[in-house]
Amino acid sequence: FEITALNPEGKKFERVNRLCATGTTFECDLLLDYNCQIYSLLEGEKMTLVLASTLNLDGSPDDHTSYNPAAHARGETTLADNYEYVMHGRVFDVSYKKDGVVVIAISFGGLLCRLTGDQRHVSSILPDMRLYILIKKD
Repeated sequence: FEITALNPEGKKFERVNRLCATGTTFECDLLLDYNCQIYSLLEGEKMTLVLASTLNLDGSPDDHTSYNPAAHARGETTLADNYEYVMHGRVFDVSYKKDGVVVIAISFGGLLCRLTGDQRHVSSILPDMRLYILIKKD
C-alpha cells in the first residue's frame, strides 16, 4: 500500500492517526486508524499490510481469546515477529457493492479499518471473523 493521506478530515484524537492508502499489488483502498504514539507512518510511504486469521506460522488456528507471552519467552516465533505493528480485531460488516466490489469494516478495539476492493481478493473474509492486521514499512 502507498499512503496517500494522513488525517484527511482533521485529527480527531491525540494518539490516533487515520491513514488513506491505495494498494500497489491489488486494486484496493484502505482507511485505517492506528496508534501514532507507538508507530509512525508518513504520507507517501509504502507499507506491507497482511490480514491473517492466525499468528501461528504453521497456519494452525489461534484461540483469539488470550495472548500467551510464555510462548514468545520460549523462543517460539510467530507471524508477528516479521512485522512492526500488529492489531487484533473483528470484522463487523461486509458490504457487497456493484461490479464485484466489497467493502470490509473491521474494528481493532475501536480503531477502525475499511478495506474496499475486488471480491476475488477478499472473498475469504467473513462477518464476525477475528483477524490480525500486520504492518511493516517497505
